[in-house]
Amino acid sequence: MSDWTEGYIADIGYTFGYYTELNPLRLKLAFLNAGIAFPEVGTACELGFGQGLSANIHAAASMVKWSGNDFNPAQAAFAQELATASESGAQFLDDAFADFCSRPDLPDFDFIGLHGIWSWVNDENRQIIVDFIRRKLKVGGVVYISYNILPGWSPYVPLRHLLTEHAEVIGSDGLGIVSRVDGAIDFATRLLALNPAYARANPQVVERLKQMQGQNRHYLAHEYFNRHWHPMPFSTMAIMLGTAKLSFACSAHYLDYIQEVNLTAEQIKFLKEIPDANFRETVRDFMTNQQFRKDYWVKGARKLSPLERAEGLRDQRVLLIANRADVSLTVKGALGEAEMNKEVYAPILDLLADHKVRTLGEIEQGVRARSVTFAQIVQAVTVLAGSGYLAPAQDEQIVAQAKKHTDKLNAHLISKARSSGEISYLASPVMGGGIAIGRFGQMFLLARMEGKKTPQEWADFTWQIFSMQGQRIQKDGKRLETPEENRTELLAEAQVFEAKFLPVFRAAQIA
Repeated sequence: MSDWTEGYIADIGYTFGYYTELNPLRLKLAFLNAGIAFPEVGTACELGFGQGLSANIHAAASMVKWSGNDFNPAQAAFAQELATASESGAQFLDDAFADFCSRPDLPDFDFIGLHGIWSWVNDENRQIIVDFIRRKLKVGGVVYISYNILPGWSPYVPLRHLLTEHAEVIGSDGLGIVSRVDGAIDFATRLLALNPAYARANPQVVERLKQMQGQNRHYLAHEYFNRHWHPMPFSTMAIMLGTAKLSFACSAHYLDYIQEVNLTAEQIKFLKEIPDANFRETVRDFMTNQQFRKDYWVKGARKLSPLERAEGLRDQRVLLIANRADVSLTVKGALGEAEMNKEVYAPILDLLADHKVRTLGEIEQGVRARSVTFAQIVQAVTVLAGSGYLAPAQDEQIVAQAKKHTDKLNAHLISKARSSGEISYLASPVMGGGIAIGRFGQMFLLARMEGKKTPQEWADFTWQIFSMQGQRIQKDGKRLETPEENRTELLAEAQVFEAKFLPVFRAAQIA
């Protein structure tokens, strides 16, 4: 492996994932829930952006000026391609952390994001990152960071070591990383089938390995097979980021604010008795057996008054991004599944079912006759946003400015859907970020761009492109062979798209 990789997997590209927590627009609701002042973000940076899909979507869908790095030149080239297509003006480079973080031409940032990368780099690079944050994050600025933590990862650390050891000792470099991943997983499966004492003491490891067998090999290579892989407790993170004058603000995972689905009444009481905020987070991780944290950290936390918090919450704009009938009131937390109160949620969802952007204050007025309190509205909106049914929305003036960039980026991404389904997100100027849409949906949007007006025309258009490449649709694990079967399935998909999803994509201003 080349020296420039520093032990990081570089001979296979990262997945084309989108991570909504990197969207600065999400800060407002999270910080208001925590009662902390949030910054207006004008400049942002993503360190280790992977394929750069999230960074490009956020750059195109807002007026925020984005910069970022990823030392894999192929991934940086793809990110630059998207930035050129959208004309967002974002600056994405193939610098290593040491080079990027010492560049004199970077602005100071209101927001710096790192998704996952912290757990995969060595100690030297972690120190470079902390120093960069210390020097380049503005006072009042926010860092989003996600990372593997203890105690949740503790049972799996030996398994991960076994997998990487097999890949290095038994695996052959000439066969490539995917082959080495497959070989390591097969070996570990055969080993655990012998019921060793380790598996008996940690029965959850067997289930984790079964899950891995069905996961994307590109993801597994980066998650498990880097030379440097270090889950750490929250307390260690707090010490390291504390040297950059950061303090923990709140979780970026909205459902963490709903204590009732994550903690028992006794656990909540126990936590309230702990005076130190950082130690309280450490103890909470033991209660929930947390494996992966998504956190916001701030340079200079400022508490809001109750009036400021209430006014900020009432000004929060939101959009329903799911079909009303598809919204489940079953929420999953650390304690398992819980049912939300239909008497509270139904009036809110009924009001938002037209997919118009509304403030929480407008929702409060709209459901007043149903005796839903404002506190219940805030919790419901937080749960629905955390479950992916609801999204924060930007001001109309920003939406209008961003749309010219999202239109260009989306046209570029949709064009790629003609040959591949690797990218399943488009940019919404309303949401300031990405919205999930599969390959069929993107092809139907392309058909509409080409002047096709009906589901039948969208299906025929899509089949023509697929058939030219010898591609066939899979249904229930079976390949559909005849043109009639494929057209029938595409028509059914197009009809569902028109009825259920097109209204959402129109509201998000991508259709």
